[in-house]
Amino acid sequence: MINEIQKDAEDRMSKSVAALVDAFKKVRTGRANPAILDSVMIDYYGTPTPINQVANVIVEDGRSLAINPWEKNLVPQIERAILKSDLGLNPATNGDTIRLPMPALTEETRKDYIKQARAEAEKGRVSVRNIRRDANGSVKDLLKEKEITEDESRGAEDAIQKLTDKFIGQVDDLLAEKEKDLMKV
Repeated sequence: MINEIQKDAEDRMSKSVAALVDAFKKVRTGRANPAILDSVMIDYYGTPTPINQVANVIVEDGRSLAINPWEKNLVPQIERAILKSDLGLNPATNGDTIRLPMPALTEETRKDYIKQARAEAEKGRVSVRNIRRDANGSVKDLLKEKEITEDESRGAEDAIQKLTDKFIGQVDDLLAEKEKDLMKV
């Protein structure tokens, strides 16, 4: 019973860290990265579809992306979707290819992106702590039902706390790496 609670908490905490990694992909650094377009959707025959499923997205050089749609009629839709997104990018079309130049980051925009990254990391920490609270609540319920002893309860709560510390450490490491990446000129 306790092992199931710990396993569930560990699975949910690892999903929280994975969600943070996805959120960090959307925080732009100075380099071109195709993952920045993962959240941009276009209407593909009535279905919202990510750009990377209807086009090849490649890094041309360190500062620009090239998007080659598989169908020529998608070019204007992709352009509109990029402009509507809050990424702050301006696409330039050249026939069948859409080029996305990444503007150089100023000191001010770097600091804004770091604030955004810190906010995302805090959301990740809160999520991990909420999972800890849920798991500890489940352990307390088992104790109330007299299905486990107080010693087993304390041991389970200690194990859950160790899991929490491990995943919060991962969040902190990811944030430090992202901050270092953002401050690189």
